[in-house]
Amino acid sequence: MSDEAYFTCEQRGAAGMVILNRPKALNALNRPMVLSLLRALDDWENDPQIERVVLVSAIEKAFCAGGDIRVLHDQGRAGEHEDMLRFWREEYVLNARIKHYPKPYISLIDGIVMGGGVGISLHGSHRIAGDRYLFAMPEVSIGFFPDVGATYALPRLPGATGVYLALTGDRVGAADALAIGLATHAVPSARMAELAEALTRREALDDILGGFAQDPGPQKLAAERATIAECFGATSLPDVLARLDRAAADGSAFAGKVRQTLAVKSPTSIAIAFEQMRRGAGMDFAEAMRTEYRIVSRVIRAHDFYEGVRAVLIDKDQAPQWQPATIEALDPAATEAYFAPLGADELVLES
Repeated sequence: MSDEAYFTCEQRGAAGMVILNRPKALNALNRPMVLSLLRALDDWENDPQIERVVLVSAIEKAFCAGGDIRVLHDQGRAGEHEDMLRFWREEYVLNARIKHYPKPYISLIDGIVMGGGVGISLHGSHRIAGDRYLFAMPEVSIGFFPDVGATYALPRLPGATGVYLALTGDRVGAADALAIGLATHAVPSARMAELAEALTRREALDDILGGFAQDPGPQKLAAERATIAECFGATSLPDVLARLDRAAADGSAFAGKVRQTLAVKSPTSIAIAFEQMRRGAGMDFAEAMRTEYRIVSRVIRAHDFYEGVRAVLIDKDQAPQWQPATIEALDPAATEAYFAPLGADELVLES
């Protein structure tokens, strides 16, 4: 299948319709897909016939499972760092374009949405979660970090849930997503195609969505929200860990499990992610994207990203050898260095 077929952009009635259709890669984003969406958004912004942008997936399993990490890994191993950074520059420009898009931008998410898929949906005006919705930012598992605007969006979720999601990579469904603001509406999977068709009609958007929205049922994290707020609301990473240890000692099985989860993630990635969340709460979106570009420019020249991709996606032995191996062994100055300005190489976003 050609790159063009992976990502179709076309007018359907009142909607600029974007169809993700790369089934073998669970709709993972590559550079041609990013550029196609950027061009479509430019074309549709001033087209009076286009009232809204609608993103849908042609496959049931995933909306978009992320970026094409294996390709990026291989480029890095070959020393093609500029090619890697070109992808991230364009992806981050796209994320900012979506955040500030002047027309309703509606993602129908009925399957896996991770990494880059979060970047092309979360910053839009409307995120519709189907029964199969499954959100995660699992980058700490591969020695990377939660990017595509997570620095801005996750710290703004209530009760430190965004910090929790960034550091653990935990997966949440439609009910939790709606409760904490990752999703704006929940709609049954069986009605998603009907909703996509309705969105092509020249009717009031709120009326259309109101006719499809439903209660998604019980939340997975509801019983743990207080523990999450207490532990992940700490102002330092050592304090997060200490609070989890205390909660586990006081009988919280959830806190004990989370502590075990953190123990197998990249310590460097966890430290970066925590610092993102701490700083990001006070950043505007453009500053957050510049910060992420600073981080990624260093991550691709460090050890853990390549080791994580090897262990999880290539050899699949699930036994990464992180450097350093533990959170306790981290040098705070090394974490700080990921956030340093890039001078002439800073990310430039369109105004």
